[in-house]
Amino acid sequence: QVQLVESGGGLVQPGGSLRLSCAASGTIFSINAMGWYRQAPGKQRELVANITSGGSTNYADSVKGRFTISRDNAKNTVYLQMNNLKPEDTGVYYCAADARAYSTDYIRRYWGQGTQVTVSS
Repeated sequence: QVQLVESGGGLVQPGGSLRLSCAASGTIFSINAMGWYRQAPGKQRELVANITSGGSTNYADSVKGRFTISRDNAKNTVYLQMNNLKPEDTGVYYCAADARAYSTDYIRRYWGQGTQVTVSS
C-alpha cells in the first residue's frame, strides 16, 4: 500500500556532491521514521542516516559531517544531501520508511528499489 521511489543517484568524482530523494506514495495514513541505507560491493547493507517525524536525526560515523538527511512531511519525501563524496561511499542506496497504511492499524517497514551511487575519477 506504500511505495517508495528513489532518485538522484549517479556518477560523481571524489569530493563532489549528490542529492538523493525518496518520495512515498499510496494509501498512507502516517509515516514515522524515514532513512537511507546503502550496500557497497562485497559488504552488508548498513544504515547511513535516519530521521523521525519530529526531525531527530541519526548518522553513521562514516558520514557524519558530510551527509545531511532531511524530510518534507507535506510531500512525504526524504532527502540525503551528500557532500565531499569518497570512493568508499560507492554503493546502492536504499530508502526506507516506517509507515502505516489506511487499511491497517500497524506500522511496517517499506523499502525503495535502490539507486546507484558511484564515486570515481
